Amino acid sequence: MRFLDFFRPAAAPEAQSRPSDVVDVPAPAAEAPAAPSVQASTGHLFAGLDDPDLLAFMRTGSGTASGAYVNASKALQNMALLRCVTLISESIGMLPLNLVERGDEKRYATEHPLYDILKAKPNGWQTAYEFKALMQLRVMMHGNAYARVIWSRDQVLRLIPMCPKRVTADLDDSWNMVYKFTRKDGHQITLPADEVFHLRDLSEDGVTGLSRVRLAHEAIGIAQQAEKAAARLFKNGVMAGGALSAAGALTDKAFGRLQESINDKTGAENAGKWMILEEGLKAEQFANTAADSQHLENRNHQIEEIARAMGVPRPLLMMDDTSWGSGIEQLAILFIQFSLQHWFTIWEQGIERTLLSKEDGKKLRAKFNERALLRGTLKDQAEFFTKALGSGGHAPWMTQNEVRELQDLARSNDKGADELRAPTNQAKTPNDPAKTA
Repeated sequence: MRFLDFFRPAAAPEAQSRPSDVVDVPAPAAEAPAAPSVQASTGHLFAGLDDPDLLAFMRTGSGTASGAYVNASKALQNMALLRCVTLISESIGMLPLNLVERGDEKRYATEHPLYDILKAKPNGWQTAYEFKALMQLRVMMHGNAYARVIWSRDQVLRLIPMCPKRVTADLDDSWNMVYKFTRKDGHQITLPADEVFHLRDLSEDGVTGLSRVRLAHEAIGIAQQAEKAAARLFKNGVMAGGALSAAGALTDKAFGRLQESINDKTGAENAGKWMILEEGLKAEQFANTAADSQHLENRNHQIEEIARAMGVPRPLLMMDDTSWGSGIEQLAILFIQFSLQHWFTIWEQGIERTLLSKEDGKKLRAKFNERALLRGTLKDQAEFFTKALGSGGHAPWMTQNEVRELQDLARSNDKGADELRAPTNQAKTPNDPAKTA
């Protein structure tokens, strides 16, 4: 079957029943005399004729100089990229996203309808964690993440994720953002900016974000080819630990005795035991070649390249041992400041731009609670809260109920639980009247 046959109308009932906006294109291969029908699993799936991945495939056949075809779904098969994406998307998904009142009080706006949408139930089939993790995954893989906003009387009722491959964003002649969404039946609908919650990554035009996977497709392609080379080595390579050499050919009897002796010495229970070699046999142990070492070094380098593209510190990809232990707290701070803070800002400002009215935007703001990732050991927390409450002569900056709230404890009704206490000294000075009396 030729490549262009996929773009011609098919007479088979199976082909006619497929959605018009999905095109299956097989990998380039030699034409067979009687080729069977092509399955979707043997080719590459594209969203439509206007899919940028399809254009890259038609031009180069793979899209990378390494020969590996890279798209969002195939890129996730790389373990380094999978770790980067899941680490960030799961962190965004599990962190509390609150609607907070502006001003000195900074209390949660629990009575506002958007509070429950962001905190608990964005739609009828997803939890808040699932919605945030999905949106974060898509914006990292495709550069953009979209959700349809369902309004009722100036209140958000639901947020429905939309596949980024089916959405086209553009500025109209009046400099207003418009979004065109292609449904499964091929019908296209136009949505205004206030009906689409849009998260965009780094952008060249300010309209759509750039896909990090597409920008790093060469590094990901090399990593995929390196993994295939390692797989072929395990499948077809000689994995023997060494060889037994003899000056001449062994007799069948000698070979059988030797094979039986080797089998008897295998297993963990025979570790460290010696073998008896007959007829001048010499044992030669195989060692790693320079090519093997270079292959391992190349795979490690590709992990670093992917970590750079996704903005994740190397130690969080399980590559270094020296950064763990006493440096785990600093590593967590590094991850929040240079990996997550960028996404916090995108989410918070995106919510304020689309999901809050102009009047609500003056009174409310969205805020991630990154402190959930900065909690230290119980000893460190106890020391911090002790100073925050004014122990040791420090000026207090937290009340008892504020401390209990951070620890997810019920509020206290004791007198003074909502007031800053006077500083207390643990050690008395020599001139202290209480001590001299």
